[in-house]
Amino acid sequence: MGLTEGHQAKTVWENPAEIVRSLRPENPVLVFAPTVLQDRARQFLAGFPGLVTYAVKSNPDEAVITNLVAAGIRGFDVASPYEIDLITRLAPQAARHYHNPVRSTAEIAHAVAAGIKAWSVDSRSELDKLFAQVPTKGCEISPRFKLPVVGAAYDFGSKFGGTPELTAELLREVAARGYIASLTFHPGTQCVDPGAWEHYIRTARDIADLAGVMPKRLNVGGGFPSWRVHGVEPDLPAIFERIGATTAEVFGADAPELVCEPGRGICADAFAIIARVKAVRDGGAVFLNDGVYGGLNELPVIGNLDRLEVLTPEGRRRTGPDAGRVVFGPTCDSVDRLPGELMLPGDIAEGDYLVINGAGAYSVVTNTRFNGFGEMRQLTVMGFA
Repeated sequence: MGLTEGHQAKTVWENPAEIVRSLRPENPVLVFAPTVLQDRARQFLAGFPGLVTYAVKSNPDEAVITNLVAAGIRGFDVASPYEIDLITRLAPQAARHYHNPVRSTAEIAHAVAAGIKAWSVDSRSELDKLFAQVPTKGCEISPRFKLPVVGAAYDFGSKFGGTPELTAELLREVAARGYIASLTFHPGTQCVDPGAWEHYIRTARDIADLAGVMPKRLNVGGGFPSWRVHGVEPDLPAIFERIGATTAEVFGADAPELVCEPGRGICADAFAIIARVKAVRDGGAVFLNDGVYGGLNELPVIGNLDRLEVLTPEGRRRTGPDAGRVVFGPTCDSVDRLPGELMLPGDIAEGDYLVINGAGAYSVVTNTRFNGFGEMRQLTVMGFA
């Protein structure tokens, strides 16, 4: 077997630099560190004071799901029939929460047939659709409420969630019909402020008092942040502590069981993207073989990932003084540009590789293959150092 064939057959690499040095890949590579994923899952399991359900939408790769099960995750937030069937196949003993609050009649029927027991809702019209098909016995319905966004990258409340007043009415109706009545919210994606959860939990108690119904469970949503900015690591333990303390304070003996549904907070830091520099145009703008139509789709909305390193084709890190660069993706669309500028070594050159750490959330599912680009291998590494 030749050297190249041997490298192609290798299943676990030491780190991204070894991949660059050995393969010099022409197309983007998504690098996965299962140990990092399992460590983060165990951090949630040990620190969050309730049930941890992984939001499958953030990265539904089968290797992700199986590693999370191995780490001890026993619940999944599923948002579609596809995700329901995926988890049914890969984790048949796990809890499945169907918390996308808007579903077609056919989607509800599929979920009922699959044995889904936990649902969310944020409007009377959708609640009527659930009443028409979801059996009462053993099934939970959680009205979802929204508040003005605080400390998050963007606001889920612009699409989902009812007012506290409407949510109290829905909670009362759910309980009156004999369903398990619970509550849920989402503080917004990449939420770094523990106070956002506190505000929502206090409002949940107000809703319960208004409805005259104490929720069986309180799902505090996703929104748990990943590490996106170099030198500023999110304080997950502080968020967990605030959630537990606030719930105990405002509900006392009536405290509901807690549930969370992290996505990016679990999976993002377990992946990196290796993108190759296609060109450095007249010493200025940098063109990559990946962009916003590929694995970097969400950056214009969330902001750049700046946990970066630039490697030469030999796998050596470039350490020249950084300078701000405009960065474009490979397609012929001018929208294919990362926001603002990235600070990159001044000696970056065509053929170099940009390793973008923390890119595991929404990097696979949003890859469009537009313009014929977007082919991306996934390789496994021991770690990122």
